[in-house]
Amino acid sequence: MGAGVLMPRIFLATLLANLGGAVTNPPIGSQSAFVHLFEWSWTDIAQECEEFLGPKGFRAVQVSPPSEHAQGLPWFVRYQPVTYNLTSRSGNEEEFKDMVTRCKKVNVDIYVDAVTNHVAEGSGVGIAGSPYGHRTTAIYAQEDFHHKPGDLSAGCSITSYYDKYQVQYCDLEGLPDLCTSCRRVQTLVSQYMTNLLQMGVAGFRIDAAKHQDAGELKQLLEKVQGGIPWLFGEVIYGAGEAVTPEMYTDLGLVTEFRYAGQLAPNILAEGKLQYLKTFGESWGFLPGGSAVVFMDNHDTQRGGACGAKLTYKNGALYTLANVFMLAHPYGYPKVMSSYNFDAHDQGPPDVPVHGSGLACFHGSWVCEHRYPEIANMVAWRQAAGTGAPEVFQSSEDGNGAFFCRSSSACVALNRGSGNWSVKVKTTLPAGQYYDVLRDINVSSCPFVRVAVDGTAELLVPSTSAVAFHVNARSKPTTAHTGLHGTLHALQIIGISAVVLLVAFSLLFAPRLLRRFARRTARAETRAVGTDVELSPQSTRRDELLPS
Repeated sequence: MGAGVLMPRIFLATLLANLGGAVTNPPIGSQSAFVHLFEWSWTDIAQECEEFLGPKGFRAVQVSPPSEHAQGLPWFVRYQPVTYNLTSRSGNEEEFKDMVTRCKKVNVDIYVDAVTNHVAEGSGVGIAGSPYGHRTTAIYAQEDFHHKPGDLSAGCSITSYYDKYQVQYCDLEGLPDLCTSCRRVQTLVSQYMTNLLQMGVAGFRIDAAKHQDAGELKQLLEKVQGGIPWLFGEVIYGAGEAVTPEMYTDLGLVTEFRYAGQLAPNILAEGKLQYLKTFGESWGFLPGGSAVVFMDNHDTQRGGACGAKLTYKNGALYTLANVFMLAHPYGYPKVMSSYNFDAHDQGPPDVPVHGSGLACFHGSWVCEHRYPEIANMVAWRQAAGTGAPEVFQSSEDGNGAFFCRSSSACVALNRGSGNWSVKVKTTLPAGQYYDVLRDINVSSCPFVRVAVDGTAELLVPSTSAVAFHVNARSKPTTAHTGLHGTLHALQIIGISAVVLLVAFSLLFAPRLLRRFARRTARAETRAVGTDVELSPQSTRRDELLPS
């Protein structure tokens, strides 16, 4: 439920040829990143695109489901659709359109979280006033749902994930399961998605894709105008289960839940960063070009869908994990942006993100995507391009790990409780680069110096990282040099002084020696002629000197 390295060109060509889809400018996961602004309003997202996401280089925003949903405060009512009317807790249709337009102007795409598997449970009235109940809504009748044989008023329950039929034709946690193969359902859902695409939406997250037969879902998506749109499906991996992520990769990308499950333990425990040298597909993941990855999402941070081992509540360790995720080329990374919560069902704050001030960090909204260490790694990832990790180096205790990608970007991570001082061999040209993780304003960050031989001396803070790339070069200034820079400057001054002294000696020593000889001769003459009486006509002492 609601909760790559490089996307191969062959995959895209096959998708277009086989499915007739009109995929344009798809993201390249190894050099892109997007953010989930969970439960943000459309007006807040529009402003965030303009003021932060666009300038920082985020490729897209995943927004909460925009369709009419059940009423209530809990977050999960957003995943209980009533109609496909674009009225939700986040705003109305006009505000949604305005958000899409404004974000698009600053090169930020919108991905809609599309809930196509089910409708709201129970009975009541949606947020826009539409009635629902007894396996009906204002747009669906009982025959549009999967149901028990001979009983349109009831559906079966999922009791085993090893039974494909139950997973895909029974109700998920009591939510009436739509008949994905039925003509009316396919028509209404494809029209909803077409409408959003025509507004400028760039793609979709298919919520609970695992609970929809891949073949039937493909039929539905082919009815979308222009063919299958860019999308990624939510398919949770379970060992030995009947439905697997691989069943959905020909439709688009798929969520790789194993990613966070295997990365987090190597961040939580000390001494394990060294093992990340081989991290990626070899760990049993989907091909990188087919995977969307994340450290947590709105489900897992509350314990659902495998349960996240690291969330914003873990502080620096969570941030460090995100730095690695954005540095490593595997998959298309999604950054989670949360609100503070203490209870599982707790809904979003009742204050806007952009109100009288920015309500982030210590307020109602967490805004992890605005952490300098996370935000500035987006440009780092862009600079790294499609390159694989190179020159991997780890510390003796396994707490430190360093690698570069291509000749463009390098990162050092430190899980240890103390600073990690290390000399590394980079792949970057000689020069000075900002350590982009120290401040949200990159130009205020200290720099890293790469020598002519490609080496660099780093001091990586505890439970933190150092990252630098070719698109963030710095110029040496007193403010940035620090102790090492000051010592280097003093060395240069000392060497320059010696050079000047030698040059001065070579140029002026002969002349000085001649002058010294003349003065010595004069002094000797004066000493010999101290009893000579000067005549009035010879009052100048130098006239006594021989010509």
